[in-house]
Amino acid sequence: MKFRITDRIPSATPDMPTADVLRNVGEKVGEYDSIDYVYILEDGKLLGVASIRELLSADGKLGDIMKRDIISLTPEDDPFDIPYLALSHGIKAIPVVDHEGRFRGVVTHDEIIRILKMEADRDILHFGGVFHRVIDQDPGALNMVRSRVPWLVVGVIGGTITAALIGSFEDLLSEFIALASFIPIMVYMSDAVGTQSEALIIRKIAVDPSMRPLLYIRREVMVAAGIGALSSAFAGLMAGLTRMNPSLGLIVFISMFFSVLAAVFISTASPLVFRRLGFDPAVATGPLATILSDFTTTLIYLSVASSLL
Repeated sequence: MKFRITDRIPSATPDMPTADVLRNVGEKVGEYDSIDYVYILEDGKLLGVASIRELLSADGKLGDIMKRDIISLTPEDDPFDIPYLALSHGIKAIPVVDHEGRFRGVVTHDEIIRILKMEADRDILHFGGVFHRVIDQDPGALNMVRSRVPWLVVGVIGGTITAALIGSFEDLLSEFIALASFIPIMVYMSDAVGTQSEALIIRKIAVDPSMRPLLYIRREVMVAAGIGALSSAFAGLMAGLTRMNPSLGLIVFISMFFSVLAAVFISTASPLVFRRLGFDPAVATGPLATILSDFTTTLIYLSVASSLL
C-alpha cells in the first residue's frame, strides 16, 4: 500500500520574516491541504520546520526559529509505521524526503488517521486469522478459505493435544467428576487475562520499539500475581462453597493462581519472541499464545488436583 503525499502545503525560505510568512499563508489558505506547519526549503531540500503556533508567538526570520531536527519519511517507508511515528513524537503531519534530502511533500493529519484506521481494521481481522490481502482487495471465497484454514488447523492441533492431556487424567476425573466442571472456568480466566496482556504488549511494541523487554515482563508478572491472587481466592471460595468440598476449593485456588501467572508470561513473551524472529506479533501471537495458555492451564490444574487428591 502506498501512502498519499501532498505538496499543497506552506513553504518558505530561511531568510523570510515570520510576519511575511503568516501573511502569505493567510492569503493562500484555501490553496493548502494542511496549514499545521511551514516547511523551510533551500534549493529543494528540507532544512527545517516551524508550526503556525510558533510563528504567531515569534518575531524574526524563519531560519532563527525553525526546528532542524526533523522527523521525516522516505517514499519507500512502510505506511503502517506512520501513525506510530506521528503519535510517538506528537506531530500532526510528517514531511517526505528522498534519499538525497529533496523535499517531496507531506503526509497530512487526515492521511495519518486513514492509515491508523486501516491498521486497526487489519489487526482486528488478524486476530480472526484473516490475512492482509483480504482487506487490500476482494479476495474471493477461495482465497478467504485459504487465509483462514492454517490458523484453524493450528487450533485443531492444539485442541487435540489438550484433549489427549485431559484423557491421560481420565481415572482422576472419573473419580472426582467435579474437577471436570471447573476446567472451562480455569481456561476462560487464563485466556481472558492473557488476552489483556497480549493487547498491551503489542501496543507497547508498536508505540515504543526501544522498550526494555525484561523490565516490562517483570512488571506484568507482578501485576499478574495481584490479579491471580484476587481471582483465584474468589474462585476457590466459590468452588469450595458450591461443591461443599474444601479440597476442591484449594485445588482451584492454587491452580488458577499459577495458571494466570503462566498465561500472562506466555502472552507477554510470545510477541517479543515473534518480533525477534521477524514475524508480525499481531498475526502470530493470538492463536499460538492461546493454544499454549490453554494447554499450560489444563496441565497445571490436573497436576495440582492429582497431587492433592
